Amino acid sequence: MVNKKIIEIENITVDELTDIIAEKLVDKLKKRIATLISAQNDEELLTRDETAKLLKIDSSTLWQWTNKGKITAYGIGARRYYKRGEVMKALITFHKKYK
Repeated sequence: MVNKKIIEIENITVDELTDIIAEKLVDKLKKRIATLISAQNDEELLTRDETAKLLKIDSSTLWQWTNKGKITAYGIGARRYYKRGEVMKALITFHKKYK
């Protein structure tokens, strides 16, 4: 059994209908692109210096926060990286905690 929806359109030209559909499509595409860009930014890896600069803190404070588990660092060899999305979520948590 196929569920069909019937739409009746009156008092609208083909051009007007096309414009309405195009606007809705553009809105949906913009939202989808924004979601994809946001997801990519969340996974971006930042160096220690970039993370400290983003948080406007000293590298020693970043080291302390990492050791206390407030922010997660990912190691590749001797280097440490932080995911931008996780850093931003940690910032929100800090803000709520000390508000």
